[in-house]
Amino acid sequence: MHPASEDPATRTALAAHQVGALRWLGGGVIAVVLGVLLGVAAVAVADGGGARPPGAGVGVLALVVGGSAAVVVGAGALLRTRRWRQGLSATSWRTGTLRVAGPAILSFEPYGGEDEVHLQLLSTAVWRTRAVQALDGATVRAAPVGEGRWVLTTEDATTVYGARSVPRGR
Repeated sequence: MHPASEDPATRTALAAHQVGALRWLGGGVIAVVLGVLLGVAAVAVADGGGARPPGAGVGVLALVVGGSAAVVVGAGALLRTRRWRQGLSATSWRTGTLRVAGPAILSFEPYGGEDEVHLQLLSTAVWRTRAVQALDGATVRAAPVGEGRWVLTTEDATTVYGARSVPRGR
């Protein structure tokens, strides 16, 4: 068995996913820091007898809340990349046909007589959902990476997509 994680294209796709996660995480941290600095500057101006800067409170709130959300997204994506990397080191890719039944409802039909797997795309990003929808009827590679979790990719493995298995009646 050749582990999926040893494939150079898979390593590149996972590294790209990790870089995207780090961008979210770093951007969120920067936004929170800027929000705190804006708050400190607004308080210093107000304490110094100057007029309160207009919109400073809203700006601080937007930076801190938005930055905090980005930190959560980035941390989650980093954990997901780590789990995928671990899962792919213990399994090999399975090649099959991907069928799309809805925006995030998928069916993976492996070649070689294995049972069809019903999946739901984990991503809520519109571009990822559309990219997977464009693969309807295409040959893809998939691998289970944990209990009920799967990773999908195209033959060239430019990016990886997460999915979870769903019961057949759903």
